[in-house]
Amino acid sequence: MCGAIQLQDNKIFFPHPSAKLPIRKRDGAIDWITWGKRREEMCIFPEGGWARLSSVKDGRWTRMSPKPVQIIADRFMQKDADGQRYWFDLEEGEFIQGLMAFINGEPRVYVVTEEAPAETETAMIHPRWPRILKRNDIIVADNPYGA
Repeated sequence: MCGAIQLQDNKIFFPHPSAKLPIRKRDGAIDWITWGKRREEMCIFPEGGWARLSSVKDGRWTRMSPKPVQIIADRFMQKDADGQRYWFDLEEGEFIQGLMAFINGEPRVYVVTEEAPAETETAMIHPRWPRILKRNDIIVADNPYGA
């Protein structure tokens, strides 16, 4: 379920205590934001680095003023049940959808996930998959996480 991303020569693995994800700002610049919350951290953010699309649509993230963001990556990594790593390249113009959550003004980024397409190789690796969009995909303003 997207345990790491790679951007150029930088590999960022979620378990690393100082993992930050590259977020594209409106002006095109990149900002590096802390990726989720690790179990050992003492803060009130939700544990983990992922936000199910269904939970976002259900309003479970509302109290953290969620904002959709573009996580910039060249590729991402998924692990299967045996811990085997698989890397998947993103195509030109694609990005991983992220959710930036705020508590007391502090931001954290979570990878938005959805169910892997049934009966595909990806579903056999992991049932949850990062939501991949293209830069020209329209994100509706009143429901930034899609229908």
